[in-house]
Amino acid sequence: MINKGDKVSVLDEAVNGIVIATKGEEVTIETEDGFVMTFFVNELLKINDSSNLMDSIRRINIDEIKKEKEIPKPRSFVKERKDKHEVSVPEFDLHIEKLVPNKRGMSNYDILTLQSETAKRHIEFAIKNRIPKIVFIHGVGEGVLKAELDFLLGRYDNIDFKEANYQKYGQGATEVFIKQSSR
Repeated sequence: MINKGDKVSVLDEAVNGIVIATKGEEVTIETEDGFVMTFFVNELLKINDSSNLMDSIRRINIDEIKKEKEIPKPRSFVKERKDKHEVSVPEFDLHIEKLVPNKRGMSNYDILTLQSETAKRHIEFAIKNRIPKIVFIHGVGEGVLKAELDFLLGRYDNIDFKEANYQKYGQGATEVFIKQSSR
């Protein structure tokens, strides 16, 4: 039972105050900041100031409730450490939105052709410039682009390929390894 003069804490808000009036299920409090607010009895928790054991236990529960009310601090993510000599792998996103500003008016055939030609251009560039590894991001979708990419990559003798790192790309990327021949 909450009575006039009792110290209370609001359960779902970080508000404490003293009861100044009760009317049925409604309780009016004056907050520590001097505002007058009205809550239902079931939204308030009575705070006792006496120092017996049961009150200490209630105080612990109140402290736990207050901790739950606090906004959690954002977690910091540990950045993946890279070796000093490690070179970043070029990534090429073959999604049509990344290749053209507007795909309106393009058929599925046009889109797939553009994506395939873009992939072929990047492969030829990597071979010419002796880049040992590249990644194509193709997405999951229905697998049409991935199948086309696999067919294209299979036509090269000096290329191996596999699905890229799942943790980094999910299932929608292919890692391409270019075997370097001595010049």
